[in-house]
Amino acid sequence: MTEPTAQTASRLWTTQGFREDEWSHAESEDALVGNGRFILPLQAFVELDPEVRKSAAERLGVLLLPGDQLEKIVPFLDVLSLVALAFPAFTDGRSFSKAELLRSRHSFTGAVRATGQVLIDQLPHMLRLGFDEFEISHPVLIERLEAGDTGGIPLYYQPTAKPAGTPAKGANYSWRRTR
Repeated sequence: MTEPTAQTASRLWTTQGFREDEWSHAESEDALVGNGRFILPLQAFVELDPEVRKSAAERLGVLLLPGDQLEKIVPFLDVLSLVALAFPAFTDGRSFSKAELLRSRHSFTGAVRATGQVLIDQLPHMLRLGFDEFEISHPVLIERLEAGDTGGIPLYYQPTAKPAGTPAKGANYSWRRTR
């Protein structure tokens, strides 16, 4: 088993496996001058000129920290290709709620990415809430995903956005009976 190190590089994982990451994190709009796709912090994204935001729509993403308000990007969801939600500590779950709200309340169809402390225990729940990309740096999780192990329990009681290919299992709530 691989020992965790502070130097472990982040790798991008989706349900199709590990792949090359075409997105780069940038601190300001200066990065938009070049080619490529960039994830900007919330404040830099909100301060963009509306024309720049519109013209760079296909190559523009935003990073929300746990304390950032989701409502600040709701008016711009139509020009965003990706929303990255940060997990700076595995004990901070505020980004779980943001992902669920993006999918259910705001019908966001772009990519929702988890960054930071993503652990194997959280991965199945993140998939059910609507995350579809993960920046993985935890060595144990990388090793398990390389082996094809995503963890989790295949039976759900809570209604959520289920991963593609998950069969419907009756009513959404176990205590609500249809008879």
